[in-house]
Amino acid sequence: MAQLPPGIRFITSFSRDQWYRAFIFSLTFLLYASFHLSRKPISIVKGELHKHCAASHEVELDSYKEYAAQIQPLKKPFNASQCGWEPFDKNNYKQLLGALDYSFLCAYAVGMYLSGLIGERLPIRYYLTGGMLASGLFTAMFGLGYFYNVHNLWFYIMAQIANGLVQTTGWPSVVTCIGNWFGKGRRGLIMGIWNSHTSVGNILGSLIAAYWVSTCWGLSFVVPGVVVAVMGIVCFLFLIEHPKDVSCSCTPSSSSKTFLNGTSRCRIQMLTLNAKENGKLQQDPEMQHLLTDSENSSVSLNSSTVVSGEGRHGTSAISFLGALRIPGVVEFSLCLLFAKLVSYTFLFWLPLYITSVEHLDAKRAGDLSTLFDVGGIFGGILAGLISDRLEKRASTCGMMLLLAAPTLYMFSTVSKMGLEATVVMLLISGALVNGPYALITTAVSADLGTHKSLKGNARALSTVTAIIDGTGSVALTPSYSEGASV
Repeated sequence: MAQLPPGIRFITSFSRDQWYRAFIFSLTFLLYASFHLSRKPISIVKGELHKHCAASHEVELDSYKEYAAQIQPLKKPFNASQCGWEPFDKNNYKQLLGALDYSFLCAYAVGMYLSGLIGERLPIRYYLTGGMLASGLFTAMFGLGYFYNVHNLWFYIMAQIANGLVQTTGWPSVVTCIGNWFGKGRRGLIMGIWNSHTSVGNILGSLIAAYWVSTCWGLSFVVPGVVVAVMGIVCFLFLIEHPKDVSCSCTPSSSSKTFLNGTSRCRIQMLTLNAKENGKLQQDPEMQHLLTDSENSSVSLNSSTVVSGEGRHGTSAISFLGALRIPGVVEFSLCLLFAKLVSYTFLFWLPLYITSVEHLDAKRAGDLSTLFDVGGIFGGILAGLISDRLEKRASTCGMMLLLAAPTLYMFSTVSKMGLEATVVMLLISGALVNGPYALITTAVSADLGTHKSLKGNARALSTVTAIIDGTGSVALTPSYSEGASV
């Protein structure tokens, strides 16, 4: 018999469960990357909505009308002024642009608390699909203001509010799904790699928006909106909420050890159990404590029998106050409050800051801003790897945040020394800021959402994730109400 080709041998070397997990890992990665892809254009387009035109400062106010009449033939189509797009071409442009961010973030913060509770009570696939289709619509709606010559501030604010609300469907859904498919073993590293979707989405969003920002900035929103909507259809067609839905084991069979609350580690050998052993297992509270939630529900299909217990739909959804009482939820929520403030300040304002400091056009500033997210990819993976090795999530976050504080202070000084210094500081800042941010919103949220105090009720994961991420967003809303300094 002829030897199998190397490619076929590689494919068959993985089990059915492993292929399903790789598929869900990749799918949820792309789904949430598309969410961030649609958030990034606003930061790129800010430099086009308001341009720093030197001519307007050289003309006296009393002769402005005469000057405007002279340059009238040079104006761009759609009533775009020399200083940008009305109404953002005024001197109070910082407040107006800040109002756009404030509208999105305020709606996102409020909606996130509600989204976790709603998400627990609806099928993830339907809930996430609806959110992605709506997000695509409202993202494109902002860009349609360019094509339909809309200069009403409230049109853009309402588009941002609506988009902020529907985008809250994304994070609790994908974290719950990935938490269902992967156990606690090496969770920090796995989710550190998986959470790079945030930076990948930001990079792709920057590149797409920068491509059209100087010629037709409306497409900087319409194209990402279409991408999100298409990914919503892919979600509806392919997303599998739980391994039980396709008769897969609840935890990766390749790992025999798991974390308990991110600190204690134990080794459990999954052996074939007979009916008598099953009964003993359920009556033994110590063994119940050793097993993770999903293992309490079902033993790997490699075993000949399945442990009886409540299914994932057999337990009631946790309340908001009940989720707050889980040890660590409040503490990590407050920690994320500060980390997310810095991360989203860079997300929304970094390109405009680079434009102001380095005197680059909107496209080049947008391209350069992606380096912060490149650093974030390495920072998230590093944070997950360190936390798994040390078995201490909180210490890892604290260490990186302490290093981030002086680094950000240095960034504001060093970045004015030249382009090369800006590149280096962007990479370092991105790693130290997004590292703990990624760890808290993924591995820590999943650990807390499957805490032993929940007694196997894994349905709390969506609510816990929403509370932590929502609290982080609350800190952002006052900071953007008056606009950021650039």
